[in-house]
Amino acid sequence: MRRSIVALVIACVAVSTPLAAQSGNRAHAIGLGFVATVGDNWQVETAEIGYVHRPTRGFAAVGIAARLGTFMNESAMIGGNRGFVFATTLSFRTQMKSIAQFGADENGTGLGFDLTFELSGYLAASSPMSLGSHWLGVSILPAFSVGSGSAPHFALVVGPTAFFTGGKPVMRGLLAIRGEAPLARRERHP
Repeated sequence: MRRSIVALVIACVAVSTPLAAQSGNRAHAIGLGFVATVGDNWQVETAEIGYVHRPTRGFAAVGIAARLGTFMNESAMIGGNRGFVFATTLSFRTQMKSIAQFGADENGTGLGFDLTFELSGYLAASSPMSLGSHWLGVSILPAFSVGSGSAPHFALVVGPTAFFTGGKPVMRGLLAIRGEAPLARRERHP
């Protein structure tokens, strides 16, 4: 899991730095992330890629993403993965509450907190969890974010997730590391 997190952070830095320098605060972005449930024994670990729209009013961002990953048995020394999981996620992120800023006053990079609300649908093959082959996840995720204003480039997200199936809901923690890179705008020539 540690290697996955390090690789994701390096990829997010490599992707977002040149795009952010060219494009500023655009209305559309691509999101990359590593998302994992936290709990005893079997956990879900996924890579995430998505599209983020930053509306001018209301939420800071509305996104849709796909996740692909596996189940990991954290108590096993060898051979701890089993089965695959796919998810689609709809998310809504609040404006960032800035606590500090680095750089120039108008174009500085802010540090702050925000909140993301997520609705996810999961499909699983060979699931070792009691959830079965498909379930719904509802998450309320506080985040520590680094970025400019309402469009964080990096976020560390930790919060509760409720998984719903035909039976009793299952509560798990969710940990995510996410990065966003604004999409470059095409130049129009008259």
